[in-house]
Amino acid sequence: MLSVVGRRLSSCGVSAALCKATVAMADALAKIPDVEIDPEGTFKYILVRVTVKDGDVHKDIVRGTKSAQYHNHIFEKVNPAMEALGMECKCLGGGKIEHNSQGKKLRVFGESTGFGKADHSVSVEKLKSAFGDYEVTCSDDTK
Repeated sequence: MLSVVGRRLSSCGVSAALCKATVAMADALAKIPDVEIDPEGTFKYILVRVTVKDGDVHKDIVRGTKSAQYHNHIFEKVNPAMEALGMECKCLGGGKIEHNSQGKKLRVFGESTGFGKADHSVSVEKLKSAFGDYEVTCSDDTK
């Protein structure tokens, strides 16, 4: 998944110090949780591409919360937190998640007016990985 991790330092084609720094950043990227969402309810979510600053190693993450009135409010919290880790963020789109923790169900739907519709299939796969015992579905419904 992370192309730098697992390579021998001498095979990076750059100085050992730079290669060690790149490996460290890739490790930091790997430690960022794929999914952070509220434990219950229907709320806005965004799909964010997090990239190692000045690099090409990246991963997509899902973030969602009831406390966000608009999708950009989520991004305004995620972006500074990722920048503090030496990462860059790009919002790939948004939508809504309906989280029924008692029924162990997640439904992904809708879109963001400001960021556009996220690729819900990517979001669904991330949610399935994080919530392995849940039924995770996607619909094109907007409500």
